[in-house]
Amino acid sequence: MKYRHMFEPIQIGGTLFRNRVFASPTGHHEMTPDCFPDVEVVSYYEQKAKGGAASVGVGDCIVHSRTGQSHTKQIHIDDPLVLPSLTAVAAAISRHGAVAAAELSHGGKFSHVLTKVGGKIESPPFLKDGSGITYGPVEEIGPLGNHVLEMPESVILEIIDAFGRAAAFAKHCGFGMVTIHGGHGWLLAQFMSEATNTRRDRWGGSFENRMRLTLAVVDSVRRAVGPGFPVEFRLSGDEAFEGGYHIDFGVEMAKQLDGKVDMIHVSTGNHEVAETFIVTHPNMFLPEGCNVKYAAEIKKHVKTPVATVGALADPEYMEEIIASGQADVVQIARELLVDPDFVNKVRTGREDDAHRCLRCETCFSNAFSNRYHRCAINPRIGTYSDSKFETPPARKGRLLVVGGGVAGMQAALTAAERGHEVILCEKEDRLGGVLNCERGVPFKARLAGYLDRQARKVGRAAIDLRLGVEVGADYAEALRPDAIIVAAGASSVVPPIPGIDGPNVRGAIEVYQNPEIAGGRVVIIGAGLVGLELAIHLGGEGRDVTVVEMADETNDGGNTIHAIAVNQQLRLLGIPVELSTRAVEIGAEGLVGESAAGGRRLFPADTVIYAAGRRPLWELARELRFCAPQVEFVGDCRAPRVIADATREAYWVARDIGAF
Repeated sequence: MKYRHMFEPIQIGGTLFRNRVFASPTGHHEMTPDCFPDVEVVSYYEQKAKGGAASVGVGDCIVHSRTGQSHTKQIHIDDPLVLPSLTAVAAAISRHGAVAAAELSHGGKFSHVLTKVGGKIESPPFLKDGSGITYGPVEEIGPLGNHVLEMPESVILEIIDAFGRAAAFAKHCGFGMVTIHGGHGWLLAQFMSEATNTRRDRWGGSFENRMRLTLAVVDSVRRAVGPGFPVEFRLSGDEAFEGGYHIDFGVEMAKQLDGKVDMIHVSTGNHEVAETFIVTHPNMFLPEGCNVKYAAEIKKHVKTPVATVGALADPEYMEEIIASGQADVVQIARELLVDPDFVNKVRTGREDDAHRCLRCETCFSNAFSNRYHRCAINPRIGTYSDSKFETPPARKGRLLVVGGGVAGMQAALTAAERGHEVILCEKEDRLGGVLNCERGVPFKARLAGYLDRQARKVGRAAIDLRLGVEVGADYAEALRPDAIIVAAGASSVVPPIPGIDGPNVRGAIEVYQNPEIAGGRVVIIGAGLVGLELAIHLGGEGRDVTVVEMADETNDGGNTIHAIAVNQQLRLLGIPVELSTRAVEIGAEGLVGESAAGGRRLFPADTVIYAAGRRPLWELARELRFCAPQVEFVGDCRAPRVIADATREAYWVARDIGAF
């Protein structure tokens, strides 16, 4: 056993957990209109339990829906009608040997979904009287302009009781642990923080008074579930933003909880503060385990077991955390979205097969924008209920996959798993496609690992891999395939700007591959993610970088959460982004841009780089369209795609081959 500390069982309360890797609480948006978990939600949590996690946390269980709902797809654990659905979730988790945990939450002043500007109130479906209202520690105007009322003592006492009733209900449903959410800026954190709780009664002011609600909730939960039943408390060890509290206060909170709960789960940040959201859920620019230090500091001061969370995907580092005593448990969330079998793969010596989270924030951006679960490199997420009962294809045949980028590799692997004879052709001498150009970018190291793992899987699978082969109609027809999947990619768009063919002009792909060809002063044309991430890469190497964009805003490709991290890095590096500025011409001195506000202006540069988008290789797609009875197009050769769209599309198209 390589990772003896990770896989050492741990006793929490009166329960023995099979290892030290827990699935941190996550919510799920694909519920019924009444906010009941449906079959897809059950399958989502079940998959993590099957994958080996010792505990699987079900997030966003709101204990007092009349005052505590912060978005429209949270479980109303105070609604008795949710009983069969939650019982199904708990049963699906526990039957695979994991402990089901219910996270008990209240949004406090962030329960803005219940109150609309102008006084119109929106309530959960089962509160027919429209009695929802927003309370916080003090009266104020909330983040969306809504009126937050100071929570009266009668409501405080009601909520204390609601936490206890919710814990008892969770236990009745079959959950084996409850997690009291006291972090991330939610209600309990609001009362504990001296920045947000300036009350003058017994629920505010002094540290003792500010801790009163939290300790009362803990007592209420303990009375409800009884001795021995595991009670976890989640707190932010450090809120990680100016105006929030820091680790010294986190230690004091933990000391108050020591011995009163069975595990202290140390997270970070505040959900409703953009710059710290990407620390709570670390972005790709932050190091592995960047928040472990907070758990490690708290563990020095308490006897209660401590869990850590955030940017953990390296099993060797997880082993080190536990072996060195920085924490007793590691909790992971996004890593089990990417690969729900991660824990079992690590335990059985197959960690090289486990995908690692890219920290690209695709999951969160989709959750916020579409209320839909999605992962950049796990095409099955959101469809576990379908794939769990998948049937083999009706007809197995010969499949030609053209192109070995992310879409082509995924299509070939999926088709091979389903028993087809697969030939994969790639015109270059290695798999990975256009994304190979980013291998040297420090904050894209996880992406390089993903490409390498997919390539290794292709090498081990029953796939006839042909590198250095450029497929045309004659070549394809000679193979007599039953189906063709064209994943040929796209080429860079060269903008029609005078001087674009000058010696000081380069394409973004070329510079990604060979950053040394860029001079000390760089101007990048295009403020999409390709251009902005290249700006960060070059700026991080010490170059003077400016980005010029014709549109009046940057293009985040729909990844709004990653955009927060990108913009933060641009600010830290002092990289200006000149919006509403059209590139007019390029000369030896740099780029001439024109804006309506400032007229023409020279942006001095040793190197001008264009990142103006990608043009699909439709010509090859058309050439191959009749070279087999079935021909499908996936990835960039259909339309410019992000990784999430390309892998998902390739997976499902390959699954459909031979289905009729």
